[in-house]
Amino acid sequence: MTVLGPRALNRALLARQYLLAPAALTPAQLVDHLVGLQAQAAEAPYYALWSRLPDFAPEQLDALLVDRSAVRLGLQRGTIHLVSAADCLRWRTLFQPVLEQGVRNRAALLAGLDLDAVVARGRALVEAEPRTFQELGTLLAADFPDRDPAALAQVLRARLALVQVPPRGLWRTGGAAAHTTAEQWLGAPLGAAPEPDELILRYLRAFGPASVADVQKWSGLTRLGPAVKRLDLPEFRDDRGRTLYDLPDAPRPHEATPVPVRLLAPFDNALLSHADRARILPDAYRRAVMGPNGIVRGTILVDGFVAGRWRLARARDRATVHLEPFAPWERSTRSAAEAAAERVLPFAAPELTVHEVVVAD
Repeated sequence: MTVLGPRALNRALLARQYLLAPAALTPAQLVDHLVGLQAQAAEAPYYALWSRLPDFAPEQLDALLVDRSAVRLGLQRGTIHLVSAADCLRWRTLFQPVLEQGVRNRAALLAGLDLDAVVARGRALVEAEPRTFQELGTLLAADFPDRDPAALAQVLRARLALVQVPPRGLWRTGGAAAHTTAEQWLGAPLGAAPEPDELILRYLRAFGPASVADVQKWSGLTRLGPAVKRLDLPEFRDDRGRTLYDLPDAPRPHEATPVPVRLLAPFDNALLSHADRARILPDAYRRAVMGPNGIVRGTILVDGFVAGRWRLARARDRATVHLEPFAPWERSTRSAAEAAAERVLPFAAPELTVHEVVVAD
């Protein structure tokens, strides 16, 4: 059986993520290929598309959200993802066990409560007009006194397919997230929970080769082993002897394939979609990337692996990209990282007159 080491897995992942070469796809097609973008930070999907598409403009993703071709809702791992409307309707019911964790975490606060009644009342509220979770908690507490408002709102997050409506999620637009149901927003019912087979195949097309544990880490779903095995996929081994599955026609470039220096978005799913992240994120740097409260910082890929982090700062008329290497860079790497940062500045802050790049010592 063919053994794939970390570098071979790295090149396969980057090829499928369109981080070896830009994608000849529309933003909508790329969102679909990637099975959505993690959107916990509102601007993260925009940077994720910028890093993969030539000439991407924020207005392109804004348009998908405004015309309801794409939506933001809790899905993989129970976290906010930006997905196509079709994927929202197709997959939300499959992910119900993942979202249900929000109710289990508050079992003591919800004991003895008629949750179906809470859901029915909540559906009426959000379908009358979009509401924030704070508003929902306050309104529900009037009907269910002596209950924690935040816990009541979380019942709706778990039991309803709640989408965040624009302007939430639009480029450079703040404000609390207001929600309505996917059915109301998209004018169509949710599909019944499908078998996970198609989802597994799509995951492999964007993130493979992968183990069963990897698929489960990305999705938050459990007990996927039988589904993976019945697909009768080609099998490989990693350098620790674990079985990996893949599509027969998926790209697996040579491990020596050159990779340009890349800036990855905060919360980029390329970093978050495997149980073993060594194919892109060295263990030594995990804490520098994964911050408190689930924060995932923007990262810098050098030779395909995380080798630093970056952030954008705005002050008056000045936009600055700060680059922080995790180990000393060679001069050529530093120049390539600075060039990547210079490319993101006109995208991120075109309205500011002064652009600069600062590399930490």
